[in-house]
Amino acid sequence: MGASRRPTIKTVAARAGVGRTTVSRVINGSTLVSDEARAAVLAAIAELNYVPDSVARGLVTRRTNSVALVIPESESRLGSEPYFSAVIRGVSTALMDTRTQLQLMLVRDQGEQDRLTESVAERRVDGVLLVSVHERDTLPGLLEDMGLPTVLAGRRSPDESLSHVHSDNLGGAAEAVRHLLARGRRTIATVTGPLDMDVGRGRFQGWREALAEAGRATDEHLVATGDFTEEGGQRAMRSLLERAPELDAVFVASDVMAAGAMAELRAQGRRIPDDVAVVGFDDSILARHTNPSLTSVRQPVEEIGSGIARILLEEIADPEASRQHIVLPTELVVRDSS
Repeated sequence: MGASRRPTIKTVAARAGVGRTTVSRVINGSTLVSDEARAAVLAAIAELNYVPDSVARGLVTRRTNSVALVIPESESRLGSEPYFSAVIRGVSTALMDTRTQLQLMLVRDQGEQDRLTESVAERRVDGVLLVSVHERDTLPGLLEDMGLPTVLAGRRSPDESLSHVHSDNLGGAAEAVRHLLARGRRTIATVTGPLDMDVGRGRFQGWREALAEAGRATDEHLVATGDFTEEGGQRAMRSLLERAPELDAVFVASDVMAAGAMAELRAQGRRIPDDVAVVGFDDSILARHTNPSLTSVRQPVEEIGSGIARILLEEIADPEASRQHIVLPTELVVRDSS
């Protein structure tokens, strides 16, 4: 059979009448497959004489010296959000003195997830770094089922089973709100991140806890949900001003959204910080270039990137290594906006 007609995992799945994920699980010895499906896949593999790429390379080594950094976001979000570029820098720094190559993969739809699954099943990468995870994401569990070392920047929930590194989102948000309280602000609203993400929920909880400690209101009319985009921050700020025109401060769960919120405040004639103080989160390069400069919670994003890369290399070298759950400290950087 010519190279162009060599059977693939997709061919095997079609012959067996199952999905590619099922074929991947059979190849990698997962127990999460019925006996009937396993038998169908093994029969298809035999009939087609299918050989995964990793086996075809020989049994000398199953290592590819390559890892994938998977970002389930659009190109526009990747380009506009400083967080992602900082993570990539951190990962690249950690891999610099190793023989490991880095593949950047965007997973924006089911087709791209299927291609990632096929790449994993054929062991074209030794492990995966996964960024920007949502609570109900199926990809982390799928990679875990397939037996591939996987480390997360962030986590799906406090019960996350995979190794991960994240910032103290709750503590950083609480510090930001305490700062606003200390400045004499009385009605402090918040623009949250997506609440199906642990990072969004953590920063929201920090806002709630700091206000509750001070005996201040945490009413729903002071909360608007954003999406970590500048446009989302602007929409959320507009909604807050309609519902709570008396607000004199706002904690925004990212610098990008804070830039949008500040634009909306200016559009409505609110002076920053005289009328409304603003605090963001990330302390990205954006915080130093807003007008006025943005008070923000600094999180060590490059350290998150280097941390997940280091842990992944450890898990590739020793698949039995204990899972690591690392929380990095944050720091409030005060500028003109508050």
